[in-house]
Amino acid sequence: MSLRLTAFLFAFLVAALSGCSERPETAPGDAPRWVRVATVEPAELGRISLSGTVQARFETPLAFQVGGRIMERSVDDGQGVAAGESLFRLDPRDFEQALRVAQADLDTAIAELNTAEAETRRSRDLLEREFISDQAFEQVELAERASRERAGAARARLEQARNALDYASLTARVGGTLIDVTGEPGQVVAAGQPVAVIAADGPREVEVRLPESIGVPEQASLLRSAGPAVELRLREVSGAADPVTRSWTARYRFDPPETDPGVRLGSVVRVALERDVAGGALQVPIGALNERGQGPQLWRIKDQRAEALPAVVVGLDGTSAYVLADLQPGDEVISLGTHLLQDGMPVRALAQD
Repeated sequence: MSLRLTAFLFAFLVAALSGCSERPETAPGDAPRWVRVATVEPAELGRISLSGTVQARFETPLAFQVGGRIMERSVDDGQGVAAGESLFRLDPRDFEQALRVAQADLDTAIAELNTAEAETRRSRDLLEREFISDQAFEQVELAERASRERAGAARARLEQARNALDYASLTARVGGTLIDVTGEPGQVVAAGQPVAVIAADGPREVEVRLPESIGVPEQASLLRSAGPAVELRLREVSGAADPVTRSWTARYRFDPPETDPGVRLGSVVRVALERDVAGGALQVPIGALNERGQGPQLWRIKDQRAEALPAVVVGLDGTSAYVLADLQPGDEVISLGTHLLQDGMPVRALAQD
């Protein structure tokens, strides 16, 4: 073997062995993310401001009583409707066919009943003349009774078929505003499947989620950017707290009920509650709040990993948020970049300034 070939093989083996011995010290995905933290401070608020939504006193889901394919939609989301106005219509062909079948069944049952009644009359005459026995006449009467029952059942099926044809047209039972129209022409829906929600005309209310430490104030105020606040009075509150946020859903009616606040259904409004929560509210940087579609959240570092905590916002200003959460004054929360965090992600805190 030549010297040049020997040197080449030696270099190849050295490179292969060194490549096998290389191991990444840490996987790129396991590298902790540097985050900035802030210290939680106590907050004293004499007046609590919570978010709420304006809703109708009665909001009713609308659905067909029969299943079928939507052939026509006459309304749009946000449209006002009057009582009795047609909203949707199903393809009526199957219901019309069922109606014709039911009518034919009834006609047949009536013809059989007429024949049975005539046979009963003849048999009664023969019985009076003692040409047939009592047992034979009882059998004829039994056949007539069965024919009458079949005719009654056929008449009921015909009535059901007529009702089903009527149910193929969905109308508004009360006047109001459609706030959630989901049914579309061509869509096949089942009986009872909501295709819209109607907010009935009449009193309006504000729905608010009340934190556990606040309690349930009987009175509140709707804050407006222009004009005086509108008085609210508690109408109902949920019987149990939400298991995640530990808050109660309460509904406040306008006081008096006929008050027009000048806001649209579904609008997010600010509701002031005159209640002292000293020692319960916490102050955190506004950047510490994060919304993931499951309500406001804060993030803390636990065992070198990010952990999400549900929070209830009770107030905001330009730089701080006032919240209720499972934290104590002096605890630390992640204050920046919370939208990039995932529960359980490795993190490392930067030194505070």
